[in-house]
Amino acid sequence: MNLVPHHIAIVMDGNGRWASKRYLPRAAGHKQGVVSLRRCVKACAQRGVKVLTVFAFSSENWNRPEEEVAGLMALFNMALTRELPQLMVDGVQLHFVGNRAGLSPKVVAGIRKAESATTSNTRLILNICFNYGGRWDIVQAAARLAAQGVQFTEVALGQAMAMAHVADPDLVIRTGGEQRISNFLLWQSAYSEFYFSDSLWPEFDEAELDLAIASFGQRERRFGRTSDQIVALASMGS
Repeated sequence: MNLVPHHIAIVMDGNGRWASKRYLPRAAGHKQGVVSLRRCVKACAQRGVKVLTVFAFSSENWNRPEEEVAGLMALFNMALTRELPQLMVDGVQLHFVGNRAGLSPKVVAGIRKAESATTSNTRLILNICFNYGGRWDIVQAAARLAAQGVQFTEVALGQAMAMAHVADPDLVIRTGGEQRISNFLLWQSAYSEFYFSDSLWPEFDEAELDLAIASFGQRERRFGRTSDQIVALASMGS
């Protein structure tokens, strides 16, 4: 079955280890990671994926060495400027998901500019989770409902989430050989399929993406139902 996920989410892990294996500074790994992201965005669009969400900078990443954090912020700003023209050509609509209160005015200004420039693009939605954490997302959604006096329900909380503008991810990929979600899309990935790749993120290419999509195509997504129910529903729709 050749089934392409509507929404793929990726934990882009392994930039630092990629650099260390080559006796390079960690910053070199992060730069190569941008190249890999560019490649992945283009490949997803070509394969018919409609939404791509990537974990670029977690709320826990502030605990990294100060020099590395500063380098990541500088790289982020530079990548926004350099990549925007090609994203426009490719029809990519940008959304930045995360707590902007902790970001510098320069970073926030770059985010707003990129989102505004791409708002009419429709080929692929690219969500960049920056200064993001799944627990933060749930807490901010709950706080928003409380401030509005809205009753807490699953639907209401879901609509208050930072990712409410897109459907939940069908497939969550993590590179780098680790098998954990690291506070990424805790609410949204409740029924996602997971795929763990041993490739470090800078090495993750079109062939690796195709392996993940092929694995997804072999899964039976039941959402609490039995296999017989899924077969019956499929036959009704055919």
